[in-house]
Amino acid sequence: MSNSQLGYGRILQQAWPLILANAAVPILGLVDTAVIGNLGSIEDLGAIAFGAMIFSFVYWGFGFLRMGTTGFVAQALGVNDQIEIRTILGRSLLMAVSLGFILIVLQWPIQTIAFAVLNGSEGVEETARAYFAIRIWGAPATLASFVGAGLLIGLGKNRLLLGLQLFLNSLNIILDILFAGGLGMGPAGIALGTVIAEWSAVVLGSWMIYRSLRGNLDSNDSFWSLQRIINREKMKVAVAANLDIMIRTLLLVFSFAFFTNQSAQFGDVVLAANHILLQTISFAAFFLDGYAFVAEALVGKAYGGNDRKAFKIAVKRTSELAIGSGILLALIVLVFGPFFISLLTDIESVGSYASGMCYLAASYILLSVAAFQLDGIFIGVSFTRQMRDAAIQSLAIFLLAWWLLVDAYAVAGLWWAMIIYVVARALCLLRYYPAIFPAKHASA
Repeated sequence: MSNSQLGYGRILQQAWPLILANAAVPILGLVDTAVIGNLGSIEDLGAIAFGAMIFSFVYWGFGFLRMGTTGFVAQALGVNDQIEIRTILGRSLLMAVSLGFILIVLQWPIQTIAFAVLNGSEGVEETARAYFAIRIWGAPATLASFVGAGLLIGLGKNRLLLGLQLFLNSLNIILDILFAGGLGMGPAGIALGTVIAEWSAVVLGSWMIYRSLRGNLDSNDSFWSLQRIINREKMKVAVAANLDIMIRTLLLVFSFAFFTNQSAQFGDVVLAANHILLQTISFAAFFLDGYAFVAEALVGKAYGGNDRKAFKIAVKRTSELAIGSGILLALIVLVFGPFFISLLTDIESVGSYASGMCYLAASYILLSVAAFQLDGIFIGVSFTRQMRDAAIQSLAIFLLAWWLLVDAYAVAGLWWAMIIYVVARALCLLRYYPAIFPAKHASA
């Protein structure tokens, strides 16, 4: 790997499209809410909130399709194995589309379980069910888009990914206004617009990816070899890696759900304040994830190509930029946090409480940099079993810290347990870091 690919400027050029692509996802949810909030009823707005929550939770569990694809593709790129890159794409798409259609088949039990857990009025639930019944038909496209994103990040084609995300969002916004507003379809129109936009983005993305990869085809090669795609040993490795990442992701989701549930034990004001502070953390994650995604691609390529020097440089430079961004983001939250909170709520008790806890959110952001970076490094080299084990270990530390601190320090103790948790995530991964090169490159 050339030094120009590892320069700070080059890393920043790769990171900013990913940061914007990350930010585009919640913006889409805000647009859905804004359209219904201005054109619909209270029940319609509640139905959108319920429906979006269900699909966010379901799809979050399939994030392994993106992460697993990125690591394997980056490593294949490291040895310039174009056939393997296309095979990984085919294998991942086979899993994604199959899982998407399984979700469609299982839509009734998924819907039944979801609405048994949620507690809304009869009007909200009825409308939310109609939203769900339409939106579920986008599942294969959504999961296929995870694979496409993983491929593009692994190949370093981040601007293409941003372009596709902007196309998806723009089309969805237009269709939201047309169906929900112009045709008066309400939440059902929002769901239909999302499904059409998702499938359209997948069709466009497939065409663009095919054109990009076709240029590396030999004259006698087919784009895909079914025999290579369904290779039993390779499929076994891919499934095991994806299962590890899924377990790790679900444990991460559980930790934030546990934090939110424990916040509720202190009353509505604390729950609302902590929710707002979590939004600031999510905003910071857009930036930190951008560097972690670049790390996935660069360290994966170096690892696949057995280039220890490039690996170390990639880790060092992406981490330095991430640390700098983490410090800046923490300072912004510390200094301007109360101002941003005032924009999010005009409830004085909530705003005052959240403002007084900004130092904890800032501490979390600063100390989370290492966990983000190590996640990216381990995904890039496909050390998924170690990620799973570290997730289990760090969750145990979090629960122990919560048990020890919350009685003595109340809400602050809950936050310090969360901060200890994000530090533990990094430390548990660091235990496995020295094994990355010796595991495969003992002679390097």
